[in-house]
Amino acid sequence: MALTQVTSPHTSEGASTSWVMQQLLLATLPGMAALTWYFGWGTLINITLACITAISCEAVILKLRKRPVMFYLRDCSALVTAVLLGLALPPLAPWWLVITGTAFAMIMAKHLYGGLGYNPFNPAMVGYVVLLISFPVAMTMWPAPRPLLPEGVDVPSLWSSLQIVFPMLAAEPIDAFTMATPLDVFKQNTGQLVEQLYKSEALFVHGDLAGIGWETVNLAFLAGGIYLLARRIFTWHAPVAMLSTLALMTWFCYDGGSSASKGPLSLHLLSGATMLGAFFIVTDPVTSAVSNRGRLIYGGLIGLLVFVIRAWGNYPDALAFAVLLMNFAAPFIDYYTVPRTYGHDRARSALQKKD
Repeated sequence: MALTQVTSPHTSEGASTSWVMQQLLLATLPGMAALTWYFGWGTLINITLACITAISCEAVILKLRKRPVMFYLRDCSALVTAVLLGLALPPLAPWWLVITGTAFAMIMAKHLYGGLGYNPFNPAMVGYVVLLISFPVAMTMWPAPRPLLPEGVDVPSLWSSLQIVFPMLAAEPIDAFTMATPLDVFKQNTGQLVEQLYKSEALFVHGDLAGIGWETVNLAFLAGGIYLLARRIFTWHAPVAMLSTLALMTWFCYDGGSSASKGPLSLHLLSGATMLGAFFIVTDPVTSAVSNRGRLIYGGLIGLLVFVIRAWGNYPDALAFAVLLMNFAAPFIDYYTVPRTYGHDRARSALQKKD
């Protein structure tokens, strides 16, 4: 009997890695613009330093591994790691902080495991957590948003920003106006009702939903995430599961606004790195779950961990820790959410032997 060669059904040429990474970079522009408007040039300086460091580290390591340097640099994955870390770091962070975090992300979290596709943990989040644990003071020095600066004072100019980031450029030390983030303010609240806190703290008095500046930044990253969903760069499962679980936990634990409140829904969804995490970190195809069912579990558990750590942990914004913990658990989730093989009626059980 003659054998007929049958090709796989519904095959199509997939998008290249470089195109996907370029779309991710494009989608960060609204959030990047919002951060720059409210907090000044610091975010762009962070990103520039991080990109230079990431590309340099990647080129050197590829050369040492005797791999084609330009071939791998063209996939833009190093730039994505650098941009995400630069966006997450406080604007006007010292130059050495950005370089240290980016170098650790590229060398230890990416290439130590073999490069793109082999890293079990999100490199940008590894770099962020290392900096947060090692240099907690520098990682909490966020500048005041533009609307809250004293009358007649604007965000630092580009040259002034460079002098703050590189103190050796300034004849005398230059200080920037710094203040706590909305999540920090809420975490430190000890006796005020939520309504009283929102009427006494400038961040909330001048904001509409979750703190002046922060709510706009999160909405800008949400717009970028919707763009990526529309271009089908990733599926909706992980980000929707994360945000839905975070919202559900907030609703379930909200006590109406007492001094012991864990925060209203608007605060948890539109403060910190919530939207950046939901659409640009949680959706990382390398370190997340593979199947759609697995992504729902993966995203949902990240949302749960974010709320638990914010509410009862020591860190106001817990996204990086939640992501890294679930990166560790992603293979376990994949093991028990094996997708259905084409031609079979149902998915194979994880405990079932292969034919």
